[in-house]
Amino acid sequence: MDLGGRTVSVLGAGRSGLAASELLLSRGARVTLWDERPADQLGAVALAARGVVLRGGSALGPVDLGRPDLVVVSPGVPLRLPSIVRAREHGVPIWGEIELAARSLPPGALVLGVTGTNGKSTTTALLGALCQAGGLDPFVGGNLGTPLSRAVLEPPRRTYVLELSSFQLEGMDSVRVHGAAVLNLTPDHLDRYDGMDDYAAAKARIFRSQEPGDVAVVNADDSWTLRMVDGARASRFGFTLRPGLPAPAGLAGTAEPTEGGFQLGFAGLRFRVGSRALRGGHNLANAMAATLLAFHAGVGPEALQSGLDGFPGLPHRLESIRTLEGVEWVNDSKATNVDAVLTALAAFPPGQRLWLIAGGKGKGAPYRRLVEASVGKVAGVLTVRRAGTRHPRRCSPTDAASPSGSRWIRCCSARCWRSCRWDW
Repeated sequence: MDLGGRTVSVLGAGRSGLAASELLLSRGARVTLWDERPADQLGAVALAARGVVLRGGSALGPVDLGRPDLVVVSPGVPLRLPSIVRAREHGVPIWGEIELAARSLPPGALVLGVTGTNGKSTTTALLGALCQAGGLDPFVGGNLGTPLSRAVLEPPRRTYVLELSSFQLEGMDSVRVHGAAVLNLTPDHLDRYDGMDDYAAAKARIFRSQEPGDVAVVNADDSWTLRMVDGARASRFGFTLRPGLPAPAGLAGTAEPTEGGFQLGFAGLRFRVGSRALRGGHNLANAMAATLLAFHAGVGPEALQSGLDGFPGLPHRLESIRTLEGVEWVNDSKATNVDAVLTALAAFPPGQRLWLIAGGKGKGAPYRRLVEASVGKVAGVLTVRRAGTRHPRRCSPTDAASPSGSRWIRCCSARCWRSCRWDW
């Protein structure tokens, strides 16, 4: 679509919406930026000075968008809103921010994408490091860091490495992801999706526009991701944490653990993973996924090992902060759902006694598995913020185990500091 002189409504004035508005302005579009916050809180003064019309303080669901030539939707805005549904019924194209930006990528650019419930950011950053070591000059962003709309306003790159959330994938129709990986699928965002099938369908869109010669990478230990790749036109590869098992049907090859690292069995290559930034089985899986994509993008074995060795990790993801008086402090605050916390707990060997600080916003997943995973490992839990005010059903004045064997752990909220049973 030629955007010169076209009217475009951008829904959501977060990072993606602001970047999309800048890109649209650069292409000569007339932009209206909608958000539920008041206009003076949007941080879009510079855009307004360039002609963007700000519509702050409007509920995006019932609002009448009129008949723009295009609607661009930020990831946090559900596509099921009545205003968006009405626009689509009137024949208005509905694009996500990634869809908009990808149409401005330089000819011949290689697009690599990573999605999944957990591990996306670490895997994306590691994939970027591997591509950098291999001389592919990557941009690394998307859901992680810089929006793609901002990247295409800069000098062109050879490679674009993107973290893609399910929300972003919903708004992608024609974006060809030459190398795509789905790391895992566990319950998350069930406040937005109609169950796991609906959530999985959004994630599976990463394979939608692939063509023969592209590569699809999936978790061979995860039945959801194996089903997602059914029918994909790309060559399919998997990674597994269970060495020695035959590759599932339909996969051209797998990566699997070895002593101190992993191997690409189909290529006869072995790699070591000694970085503390990649501790835990989940990060071994992330490393295998990133290596599979980078290998098929043309990065050689020496560069792959160099990238693995030098990867510093990401802030807030099992980030070792300090060791004080024999106690290690680890920041894993990006673990924003139950499965992410379970994965983090599994990264520490039995016998290590952990204190877990947890809280934030719950997303509908049950907490009971956290109780089971904590036995013999978690000494106590400090609960904070919004979800921290949710108290267990019964409390006791002691930290001791009850006669029935139930564990009693310390709980903290805005209103109390007492020993409580973790019994959700």
